[in-house]
Amino acid sequence: MEYRGLGKTGLMVSEIGMGCEGFAEDECRNTKRLFDEAQLQGINYFDLYASDPRVRASVGEALKGRREKFIIQSHVCSVWKDGQYKRSRDIGEVKEGVEEMMALLGTDYIDVGMIHYVDSMKDWKEVAEGPVLSYVKELKEKGAIRHIGLSSHNPDVALEAVKSGDIEVLMFSVNPCYDLQPASEDVEELWAEKNYEKHLVNMEPKRQELYETCQRLGVGITVMKAFGGGDLLDEKLSPAGKALTVNQCIHYALTRPAVATVLAGAHSVEQLRASVAYEDASEEERDYAPALSSFPNISWEGHCMYCSHCAPCPKKIDVASVTKFLNLAKAQGTVPETVREHYEVLPHHAGECIRCGACETRCPFGVPVIDNMEEAKALFGK
Repeated sequence: MEYRGLGKTGLMVSEIGMGCEGFAEDECRNTKRLFDEAQLQGINYFDLYASDPRVRASVGEALKGRREKFIIQSHVCSVWKDGQYKRSRDIGEVKEGVEEMMALLGTDYIDVGMIHYVDSMKDWKEVAEGPVLSYVKELKEKGAIRHIGLSSHNPDVALEAVKSGDIEVLMFSVNPCYDLQPASEDVEELWAEKNYEKHLVNMEPKRQELYETCQRLGVGITVMKAFGGGDLLDEKLSPAGKALTVNQCIHYALTRPAVATVLAGAHSVEQLRASVAYEDASEEERDYAPALSSFPNISWEGHCMYCSHCAPCPKKIDVASVTKFLNLAKAQGTVPETVREHYEVLPHHAGECIRCGACETRCPFGVPVIDNMEEAKALFGK
């Protein structure tokens, strides 16, 4: 298992994390099976958005004797009321939910406390200016929450939250279909068939800006819906009309800026193993570029997907990394010090490009690599 830094939190997290979708199955007996397998495979990060007391209690039981082996991302504002899940901003309900969560999990701290499901600007304003964010900050001051997170499907809202400086971890939906869609306050729009009927071209700019802003500010991204709820793995259900593999979906998410871990939903030990198998997958098995370039009604022409098909460079330039740092700087209109430092430590720089064009002949998306190298040389000075 490979581990990545979660933004500026100081936490090192497994790049394959665990979602909680399967915990409730078999009367919650599935929880321990999944945690046993996660520990065996080196998974140390999991998400718990479920508010069902039975699920939370089963996680608490599964964590007994090994709390320190797992980093918990659990959700504030996800409460259980009248026998069902509710997203709440009522501070009384929120506090009761947190107290119940901590008791059922059998822990006195949560590593990442996620402000749950903020998809509209109005909702973000209510959270940020009302008692919810103040309460979460209070929990952090007490040590009950080590880091503050927020979950969202809306890049406009997520950007506002990240730029506020209060959010350290962002849980966001990342996959090559959702990344084509404009911001919306209705999450259903992400998978509505009508939105994939027209010809779609390249990543929606706000989503690109979000990922690059998180990278610049040191906000770690934990990925939900990497498989689109499983739809992307089935040609009949995929919004793109083409199926992707588990490895391709995971690799796509992990190659976006700021992404630290993909929270793989699993309903069985076998499904969890299928996601962990990414760690031993070959470059060919991970490669999403041929699939993306063949999607009907979708074009990524001219957009670098950081897929590294341009390699090998005769001067050993890591073209994908240079391009990623170039895009980060261009998005800010300046060169942030952290971006410059990361560029500096690359063993080879854009200025070494000999304009042979071999990279451009291999790029599946028609990216003007030579022009990008010239631009990076001018911007970074080497």
